[in-house]
Amino acid sequence: MHRGPGVLPGGRPGWTGAAAVAAEDSERFGFVTLPQFLRQLPELGVLHDGGNGDERLRWVEPSELDDPTPYLLDGEFLLTAGLPFVGDGGSEEAVDAYVLRLVGARVGALGFGLEPYFEAVPDTVVRACRRHNLTLVSIPGTIPFAALGLEFSRLLESDNAKTFRQLADTNRQLMRAVLSARPEHELLAALVQRVPVWAVLVGADGRVRARGSGGSPGPHSAHSVAGTVPGVDSAALQPLLARLLAGSGPRVEMDSFDAAGSSLVFGYPLRSTRDANLGALVLGTDAPLTPAQNNVVSTAVGLLELLVRQRTSGSLAPSQLATALLLHPESVASGTARQVNGLKDLLAQSLSSTRSGHLRVVQGIRVDAAAGSDRAAGGPRQTGEGPVRELLEWRRLFDTKLVEHTDYGFAAITRLKVDDALLAEVERLGWRLVIGSGTEFSGLAGAYQDASSLRNRVLTSRRSVRADDVTWSVTGLLGSEAGTMLADRLLAPVLALEPERRDTLLGILRAWLGENGSWDATAKATALHRNSVRRQIGVIGELLGLDLNQAQARAELWIALQYIAHQDQGGPELPDAVSPGGAPVAAAVAAASPDTGPPAGQMPQER
Repeated sequence: MHRGPGVLPGGRPGWTGAAAVAAEDSERFGFVTLPQFLRQLPELGVLHDGGNGDERLRWVEPSELDDPTPYLLDGEFLLTAGLPFVGDGGSEEAVDAYVLRLVGARVGALGFGLEPYFEAVPDTVVRACRRHNLTLVSIPGTIPFAALGLEFSRLLESDNAKTFRQLADTNRQLMRAVLSARPEHELLAALVQRVPVWAVLVGADGRVRARGSGGSPGPHSAHSVAGTVPGVDSAALQPLLARLLAGSGPRVEMDSFDAAGSSLVFGYPLRSTRDANLGALVLGTDAPLTPAQNNVVSTAVGLLELLVRQRTSGSLAPSQLATALLLHPESVASGTARQVNGLKDLLAQSLSSTRSGHLRVVQGIRVDAAAGSDRAAGGPRQTGEGPVRELLEWRRLFDTKLVEHTDYGFAAITRLKVDDALLAEVERLGWRLVIGSGTEFSGLAGAYQDASSLRNRVLTSRRSVRADDVTWSVTGLLGSEAGTMLADRLLAPVLALEPERRDTLLGILRAWLGENGSWDATAKATALHRNSVRRQIGVIGELLGLDLNQAQARAELWIALQYIAHQDQGGPELPDAVSPGGAPVAAAVAAASPDTGPPAGQMPQER
């Protein structure tokens, strides 16, 4: 059941939104329960215990009205000297109606003064309180009602002082957590230690970044807030998370997950200075929170908001410098151990400290400047909005401050794995990514070089590339699109020949290069005479305008031949043109060159 924004979990789970807010406004921090109060006044006698000992008393209020309920708040200890029960008011029906009205108004207890109207509490009052389960306390005439009020005030003041001391201690603990190496984790641990909740910190991408398990059981999924929550359907948490990340402005979103409303899950958005959502804090509890506990939660929300803002925004200059030093160490002199340690500290401050695992380098290449018109809300703008704004948006998306502008786009150091959802969001904005493999601090410069080697592949294919999916060879790095382009241009004169002649020459060239230029080995592989092989290779060199004695020319031709099979030339694919027996090539040479074929039963001879 959706409770809606603005509802604070400070009251009884079954309360309506208005009642909960009213209770929060009136209670402040401390409270006194009826057992606490009665322990201070042993002269009072409990004639009926309604079993609501954990209920907090809001105030002690004397009233002699026949119906005082319009002037009462929830949880008051109502005092009467018995005037409403004098005369006809003492009948069974009148007393029953009076007590029923008090129960409906959620009065905490009824205190009956024994003087001046009655020497004992009337039996009709005792029976009605038992019937409707309202706590009934007899007050001897020696204790004035004013004394009860003073004693309640003293207890409340003492409890408030204790509460403020506890809040001060809690705030100090929260501040220590913020200054730790893993502030989000430590902050949630401190929160669940002081408040009976489970807590999950969720990023703008909906992924769990930190969690805390306290006095209330919580979700345990490693990847989603929709984890295992006792008594809660995991899918039921998704609408709450969607509201938190889609809305705007400070608010509280709340849901309950059983008919009685006793299991509550509520959340707070974490916002940037521009009110963009940077994530959310989701909490769950099986018990209503006290005002003091709500105060602790509000403090934690504020600190978490500051942390995520600082991580994704912060000062640009230090993080830009750190990114350059980490990715391009050759541009600066060798650093001392102290400088290296300083870089590690800056790295820890600039990356999301809630994520463990390897670092990775991500390079972004803009391939579609017009895609900015269809940009998703909150994504990096394209041209016209300034590099600073774009830089801040990349920081938010990749959860890091280590981002730099480059001539090709941007480079970032992040702990994110860059899943398919994030990749799709970036590609919708007209960008393609080179996503590096995981590495350690010392390997960042090498990881940047590896990613840079894949940029041409992205530019030619207009597709993002993951380094983990790449075969680290020349053909693997070049990619099919660039390789096909190389083959088309380098072998164009041969590819333009008739299919039969073309496939024959390509087969001989592949065999010759595969045998490292050995005439005898090539002749054996193709079933041609070595002089025929030499002649055909000479023809190929003349057609291509290349000196095939040069190693570079041979290497480029060998690489280009790897991509011929991707062409649709109307003939057999290249691997089929060179069989171990060489028959296809020999037959093709004989058919294409009538004067080269030997008489039947003889080996081919050099013409």
